[in-house]
Amino acid sequence: MAGDTHDPDRQTISSKTITDIHYRPLMQPEYTLYARRWYIVLVVCVVSMANALIWICFSPITNLTTAYYGISSMQVNWLSLIYLVACIPVGFLATWLLDTLGLRISIILSAWLNLIGCLLRSLTVFEFMPPDARYPVLMTGQLLAACAQPFIMFCPTKLAALWFPDTQRATANTLASMANPLGILVANLLAPKLVTVPSEMPNLLWTCTGVAGLGVVMATFGVCSSIPPTPPTSSAAEASEPFFSGLKKLLHVKSYWVLCFVFGAGLAIFTAFTTFTEQILCPRGYTNGFSGMCGALMIGVGVAGAATAGVICDKTKRFEEVAKISFAGATVFGIVFTEVSRLRDMDVEIAVSISLFGFFGFALYPICMELAVEVTYPVAEATSSGMLFISGQVQGIVYMLVAQMIAQPLPHQEVGLPTGCSTNGSSIGDDFTPQDWTIPNLFLNGVAAFVSIVFMLLFHPHYRRMRAEELAKPEDPDTRGQSEAMQVYVVSTQL
Repeated sequence: MAGDTHDPDRQTISSKTITDIHYRPLMQPEYTLYARRWYIVLVVCVVSMANALIWICFSPITNLTTAYYGISSMQVNWLSLIYLVACIPVGFLATWLLDTLGLRISIILSAWLNLIGCLLRSLTVFEFMPPDARYPVLMTGQLLAACAQPFIMFCPTKLAALWFPDTQRATANTLASMANPLGILVANLLAPKLVTVPSEMPNLLWTCTGVAGLGVVMATFGVCSSIPPTPPTSSAAEASEPFFSGLKKLLHVKSYWVLCFVFGAGLAIFTAFTTFTEQILCPRGYTNGFSGMCGALMIGVGVAGAATAGVICDKTKRFEEVAKISFAGATVFGIVFTEVSRLRDMDVEIAVSISLFGFFGFALYPICMELAVEVTYPVAEATSSGMLFISGQVQGIVYMLVAQMIAQPLPHQEVGLPTGCSTNGSSIGDDFTPQDWTIPNLFLNGVAAFVSIVFMLLFHPHYRRMRAEELAKPEDPDTRGQSEAMQVYVVSTQL
């Protein structure tokens, strides 16, 4: 008889066919949020801010740096440019390490590279250091910190994906990503205060070392794991694609490469504007203090714009719409800034236009990083977002070199007019000659306008990660969020 074989879901009751209904609980995965996720965001912010502080700290005091180390202003510029150059090869290594060894190793490695680089830089203040060796040692320390940048800059998307629910991912990404420009802001405000004469250079170097040391302590002893014990979402529970397999899959995602080109161009244009702001404004009589204030406004208002965009995207999931509006807004106000910066006595107009340029431009960074993860899922987060950042560094080098090459001499009618290009405390070296930056600005505006059109017409994303998370949820809305679902089994038995 059929009943001779034991089956808990079968029962032999009579000699006739019956239908018996049994209920068995089907366990659904439980997703948990951990408060320590915010601490990891804080650690990423501290390490990223320290890295930005190390990067840009010499730019506001170039003339004092040249006097202290006995070098040229071009050599000082290389202390910043080395970050862009180093990021390209190291970026691939950072992407592989982050996807293979995990978030914790990447954060700790970046923190220690920051500190070791700072300690090497600080050695140059001691008398035992030969004068001819001071700049090579300083550059070596700067290079180590430059290598640290991609390890921490590629973290936000992976951190948001592994530790945060879908309603907080854009916000977490924004907080972690905006720490870097805040570090630039701090450097521009802090360096001129700490170093007013060349002999005060050790004040700046040891301050950077202290901030980097804080990041090491927080990362080494506070970040104990790369992933939480229980994932926050179904997508976080899924294994990502292996690094090289993920790279192959990226080749077939058209929308990703449109995003990669567009984001890279936007990041490059922003880097160029932030680097050249003082040189753009000073020939028209705007002081170094005003140029610094414009840079602070662009970053400060930009962080507010990024935070606003992050909250909107978390609430509405309208990543594509927010990104396109932000790119268009940044392009428009970049053009406005170009036009008003050509004129004298336009302080208010310049301040407003560059603030709005920052508001829309900064919003693009975390939103595009999230979009990269969405359109390439299940490719690992560091792979998709890392390629975007590398694209920005490559295009940044190209656009900045082209912009410097096509800058023009001042018009004859402006040669004798007062300028704000003082070398006292400025980021402009003693060998600086004021130039007209109208053509370079128009070149950057043209690139922005072209890229905006490409973005509007060709970028049509499919939100693969959100779709996968929706499919992983129970179909019955009344049972969503419950840890158990009752599944009905209809069992027919026949004697």
